[in-house]
Amino acid sequence: MTRKVTIRDLAEAAGVSVTTVSQILNGKGERFSIDTRTRVHQLQEEMGYVPDFNARNLIMRSAQTIGVIVPNLGNPFFSMFIKGVQSTSRDRHFIPLIFGANYDEDLEGYYLQELIKRAVDGLIIASSSITVDAIDNILKKNGIPYLLIDQNGGPSLDSVRIDDQRGGQIAAEYLLSLGHRKIAVVMPANPTDNLVVRLEGFKHHLAQAGVALPDEAYIISPMTKLGGYQATAAVIKQAPTAVFAVNDEMALGLIRGLHEQGVRVPEDISVLGYDDIDLDDYVVPKLSTVHQPVVTMGEQATTLLINRIQKRQLAPQTVELPVELQQRESTAPVSK
Repeated sequence: MTRKVTIRDLAEAAGVSVTTVSQILNGKGERFSIDTRTRVHQLQEEMGYVPDFNARNLIMRSAQTIGVIVPNLGNPFFSMFIKGVQSTSRDRHFIPLIFGANYDEDLEGYYLQELIKRAVDGLIIASSSITVDAIDNILKKNGIPYLLIDQNGGPSLDSVRIDDQRGGQIAAEYLLSLGHRKIAVVMPANPTDNLVVRLEGFKHHLAQAGVALPDEAYIISPMTKLGGYQATAAVIKQAPTAVFAVNDEMALGLIRGLHEQGVRVPEDISVLGYDDIDLDDYVVPKLSTVHQPVVTMGEQATTLLINRIQKRQLAPQTVELPVELQQRESTAPVSK
């Protein structure tokens, strides 16, 4: 096998010391002539030299990596979030190590421990299951900067906040404006903090309009397309004129289930989602939803984390992101 090109090989070819090559490649070669810097970079390209990651870590005392743990890589919401993480990571010269825990607390804990063993510089955790104990015993004790998503900041020093209270209110306002009064809600058994706030905003605005939802109007199912599909029979039993699904995945699964049962959307039942994932424009009918800027959320979360990594004494950072209605084809006025 061909031997890997080393920094010593590059230094010998350039006629300079290993230290000179190291400083030039790490952006600290201002004291060397332009000719020397140009020669080193040209030879690096010609010889195909790639710096040794572990050696660089020892010198720089930073892996320039961030760990990202999400519940489900297959969920388009988290795919869009990760897109934002990757974009900003590249701009800031960091590498994200991304893992999906498949809603498995043990797997999540395993990834968390392994990322810490590999000396990541910080963590973004989009999970409802991480506990305060885990944060205190693992993250804080190891001095690792972190940022939690979907927990309204929680114990994070920094936070990216979506106005979920307003999002729930927007959903209620919209359905009321279409004349809906008999409304069902499809939601998970153990909603995350942000979902609780979202539902509170929804219920509060309905109550202000004199619409109270009975307990049976809340249909419990997993927060996936399959979960929405499995909620179909319970929704039909309630005979609502509209359904608010707490995320788009559930809404899409429900629309499929209603279609199979001969229930027309939106003629018989309007369906409103939440998130505005890219699939919403590619289903029939196109899904009406409450838009939250998911890619921007990933970008901002990464920006705040890297800021914290590079300057630990920063004051707490908070970014507030807006929500807005995205009206499409799955909702309509109540039939007279």
